[in-house]
Amino acid sequence: MDRSKRRLAAVGGLVVVVAVAAVAGWWFVIRDDAPAPADIDTAAETLGEDGDEAVDAADLAGTWTVDGSIGSFDDFSGTWAGYRFDEELGTIGANTAVGRTPDVTGTMTVTEDEVSAVDVEVDMTTLQSDESRRDDALKQRGLETDTFPTAAFSLTEPLALPDGVASGDEVSTTAAGELTVHGTTSEVTVEVDAKLTGDGAVVVGRAPVVLEDFDIEPPTNAVVLSVDNEGTFEFQIFLTRT
Repeated sequence: MDRSKRRLAAVGGLVVVVAVAAVAGWWFVIRDDAPAPADIDTAAETLGEDGDEAVDAADLAGTWTVDGSIGSFDDFSGTWAGYRFDEELGTIGANTAVGRTPDVTGTMTVTEDEVSAVDVEVDMTTLQSDESRRDDALKQRGLETDTFPTAAFSLTEPLALPDGVASGDEVSTTAAGELTVHGTTSEVTVEVDAKLTGDGAVVVGRAPVVLEDFDIEPPTNAVVLSVDNEGTFEFQIFLTRT
């Protein structure tokens, strides 16, 4: 093989190597691998075997407080709240942006046959996603957490205790409430899955949110080409009766 052909072959081989490296970089570094939404079956495992015990419905009455000591935020087995939005990135195309924080506080009040009140507050300044640049951008754009550091949810209508909740069963229902984000309050309907025991409870929920309802302008730049106006507010909260 003469010198020109060898040089051409070398260049061709280099192109292949670079292409493979680029694909590998996309797959292992910036591919869409957002964490899965909360699942009540998995969340209930954190309660342990005691979560299968039946209790008298009257024993559920009282004030329940958000408990951050149950599970771990490292593997999302504990308490957290956050967002899930689809976005379009200039580097890889479609992507799902998920940000969560374990800094959730609040209470749930249960009477003999209903949940009469829920008040939860979320520290938005500690939201974490898979990209620190996104987290930093949201301090002054989009959610503007430097200006609006907290979000809150309050139940607006009493919620009847679903059948089976006193038997340690996993139950599902919907809750009407008000969600305050970015200094703006909007009515939301939350899909809720829950499991209560005599001492502990876990509540998993999700609600569709529209950014313009909260006066939020989707943050975009040369990398983030677009962010969907519609996304999801989601949470997994453990509570202990106090």
